[in-house]
Formats: sequence, structure tokens, C-alpha cells
Amino acid sequence: MDLEAVSKRSAFHAKPQGLILQYGTAGFRTNAQHLDHIMFRMGLLAVLRSKQTKSTIGVMVTASHNPEEDNGVKLIDPLGEMLAPTWEEHATCLASAEEQDMPRVLTAIMEKEAVDPQQAAFVVIGKDTRPSSEKLSQSVIDGVTVLGGQFHDYGLLTTPQLHYMVYCRNSGGRYGKATIEGYCQKLSKAFVELTKQASCSGDENRSVKVDCANGIGALKLKEMEHYFSQGLLVQLFNDGTEGRLNHLCGADFVKSHQKPPQGMEMKSDERCCSFDGDADRIVYYYRDADGHFHLIDGDKIATLISSFLKDLLLEIGESLNMGVVQTAYANGSSTRYLEEVMKVPVYCTKTGVKHLHHKAQEFDIGVYFEANGHGTALFSEAVEVKIKRLAQELQDEKGKAAKMLASIIDLFNQATGDAISDMLVIEAILALKGLTVQQWDAIYVDLPNRQLKVKVADRRVISTTNAERQALTPPGLQEAINDLVKKYKLARAFVRPSGTEDIVRVYAEADSQVSWEQGRRNHSCVWNLTTAKGFFKIEIKIECTGTYIVNSYQTVPCCGFLRV
Repeated sequence: MDLEAVSKRSAFHAKPQGLILQYGTAGFRTNAQHLDHIMFRMGLLAVLRSKQTKSTIGVMVTASHNPEEDNGVKLIDPLGEMLAPTWEEHATCLASAEEQDMPRVLTAIMEKEAVDPQQAAFVVIGKDTRPSSEKLSQSVIDGVTVLGGQFHDYGLLTTPQLHYMVYCRNSGGRYGKATIEGYCQKLSKAFVELTKQASCSGDENRSVKVDCANGIGALKLKEMEHYFSQGLLVQLFNDGTEGRLNHLCGADFVKSHQKPPQGMEMKSDERCCSFDGDADRIVYYYRDADGHFHLIDGDKIATLISSFLKDLLLEIGESLNMGVVQTAYANGSSTRYLEEVMKVPVYCTKTGVKHLHHKAQEFDIGVYFEANGHGTALFSEAVEVKIKRLAQELQDEKGKAAKMLASIIDLFNQATGDAISDMLVIEAILALKGLTVQQWDAIYVDLPNRQLKVKVADRRVISTTNAERQALTPPGLQEAINDLVKKYKLARAFVRPSGTEDIVRVYAEADSQVSWEQGRRNHSCVWNLTTAKGFFKIEIKIECTGTYIVNSYQTVPCCGFLRV
């Protein structure tokens, strides 16, 4: 391995002096003009990871739901999973190294991870539709080739599609063909097999409007439409022909603002959904006859999927270990419905899909979704083999249920959350169960809730435990929250620091809007903190409107229900 050649090539991708970026849950993300050196170095790291695992590694150039001027990169591990935590640390270290330290840092990674420099390496690369993605993906390729790695550039892909390709390549073909055609054929065949068994075939159950966030999802849905056109009519909006990526549209916008995206016409009771910029998140929504907007987020998606899977297992007569994985942001009504009505065990993990994915792998069938709409279902290899065998052996209604379960296993992208795959799963289930979007929404009623984020001087003064639902520090914070929420029925609140920036995130819910109004008048909790960066005050106060976020250097108006 020629580290001198690496140093010479790195000079063409020089790091701005003093710039420090951290590899977060979804990799690196920032303004695209600061990323050239990051991309080159992640190409280097992908080669080392490939050599260590003796597997294909993926590199995706995307910033998901970030604005168009941003970009980012994340590495994909052998089974289509997020990069292992220890290698996240290597990524941060390598990205932050000054030019003269590059050979030393690379050598240290190789020694710590026992990387054989003679081992072959193969990397697959994908990118989204951002104007900066083409140039930045070439910087990745430069990093791969200077270390002698081989690569395949898939070009424009959704993020989940690249996860799928990596999984296919490392499963020896068991999971599928590592091509766009293979992806389209696998999902569409499973979808058609499912929907042709639906008893209801009216147009109201076969049409969905899709907001593609002016991103890659539109391009890939257009490529795929003809595969399932007889089972579903898809109307695309914000397809990239006009408008900016993620601007006033997309899953993150709809979820955060609780309103429809710009550029989509909605009639009452029409079924609509939004992808995010790289098509790994999805949320559904509709307007009722009175014009009120209804959001159906990841919690209700997980509930619909779990209910369907459990019904099929009961019909087949199989007792498998099934669990649902959520985060602290899951609405309390969804958790109670799953546990008390459906009798399905629910587990809570730290925020970040890598945590949910790993927990879901512990079950025969694991369903996980973040409230933001990122999620999927996982099936153990033993379960897949068993169900597909039963689909061939069983007759009558049991055989029909087994065939449906075998098809839906193929319809999920088990590498990661996938908006296209999840949309087809949801549409198939609604058709098979004969549910309208309103009936789906009415399964349970969400508790009123609010989220906000607050810029602070040092997020590290707040630490958490119990899947980020309880504060350990500063002293007195959790006690103050407990005193506040116990005054209201079904109330819950938590404060957690961001994993990548000096922001504190706050979530609260209660049984009714009335509780919030009472809190606005009657209750608040205040405490002072002193940090290395100075003094600031944190205040939690339940309010309806006119609230303010205050710290030592910033006071900004906010429309949330909590003051921090």
C-alpha cells in the first residue's frame, strides 16, 4: 500500500485548515463546498473496511432531507447496514486529520483493525440528484483507486437502493440481483402477487399521490412504474422538473410542519404520501371532508404492518418471536395500542436507525420505524426459509396466508428503511385488508405532542439514560420534568442532546390540548447551569403560543409547547 501516493493525491483534495467534522448517525453532512476532502478520505476508508471484512462496502453521496446546497456521505457495511460504531470513530479521525498526519492515521487504523494490505477491496458507489453529487462522487472514486481498490459506480440511486446492492453482493445472490432491474423486479413481483389476491379492486384502493421532494425518488419511481402499473396508479408531484430539493416539500417538511407539501393538489380523503430527498423515509396523509389535515407517520405505519403480519401468522398457525422497535419519539398511543390491544412486545432504543435495526435483528420478525417514517421489517433467514417452505406445502386458507407472507418478505427492503418498498407494502396491505386511509388513521388516536430544538452553548451538559428518555445530568433536570408531567394525564416529556451539533431536542405529549393550556398558565421549571463555555438558563414551560427559547446568547420566538 503506497501511502506516499495517498499523500500526493490527497493534496488535490486538501482539507481546510482547522475544519473538524464528525461522522454522525447518517455520516457526514454539511455545505457541499466543504466536503471534497471528506469524500476522498471516505473512499480511502471504504477500501480499508472492505479489506478488513473481505466484503463489498458501499459509499453513498447524499444529504437526505437537508437543503440542496448541502451534501454528505455515509458508508454501508456488508449486510447493507450502517457503518459499525468503531469505524464511525475512524471516519471522524481520518476526516479531521491534517494533511501531514494522513499516513500516520491510516497506518493506525490498519494496525488497530488488523487490515491486510494485500487483501482485495471492492467498493460500490451511488449518488443523489444534488448538483454537487457528481463531482463529490468522483472524489470518492479517487480515494478508492489510489489505495488500489476496485469499484462499481451505480450512478444515480436512492440511498436504500445502494444498501440493497451491497446486501445482494455480499449474500452470494441469496437476497437478490445487485442491479436496478433486479431491485425493480423483486419488489414489483412481490407486490403484484400480493395485490392480485385483494378482494377489493376499486380505483380508490389503487391510486396514491406521491410527493417526491424533488429528489431521486421521482426518477426511480418513474423507472419502476411499468412493473406494477396494473396493481397501482402512482401520481408523482415535486418530481424534480420544477422546484428545489426538499424545499417546502418532502417527508421531513410534512412531518415537521404538519401540513401538505407545496406543489400537491389534495382532494378530500385522497391517499397521499411524501418521500424525503434520498427516498429512505415515508409519511402518509390526507384531508378529511372538512379540510382538516391528518398525518400518518412512522408509528401508524409500524402498527399497520405489525397487525398484518400478526394476522398472517395466526392464520398459518405459526408462533414466532415478533417485536416492534421504537424510539422515545414514538407517540404514547401507538405504544399502548401495540402492547395492550395487539399484544405485541415493544422495545425502545436510542434515536438513530442503526440502533433500531440492530435491536430488530434479535427477533424472528422485527418491525422498526422511527416516527419520521424511516423503517422496515426484518425476517431471520430461518423464518424466511420456513415460510417459503410452508407456502409450497400448505393448502387452503393456511397456504394462501403463507404465500402472502412469503411475498411480503420479498417486498420489504431488509437492508434499511426504503420509501419505495414501504409504500408498496402499505398499499398492498390496505388493498388486502380493504382499508381506506381514514380507517387506517382511526386505528388509534395520537396524543397531542410537540417537538422543538434549541441551540445551546454546550450540549454535553445534558446526558441521558433509558433509551434517552431520562436525563442523568444536570442534577435536578429529570426530577423537574417528573414533577411537571405527573400533573397531567398520559403526560410524557424528555430532553436529549443532539448527537452531532450543539442543539438540545425536546419532546412532550399529554392527553389533551387543555392540559397544555393549563400548563401555560400554571407550571414551569427553571434551573441554572454553568459550563466551560459560560452560564445559561434552561427553562421548561408548557405553553400553547408565544413561547421563547432562551440561552446565554440567543433569544428567538418559537411556536412550540415547551420552553427550553
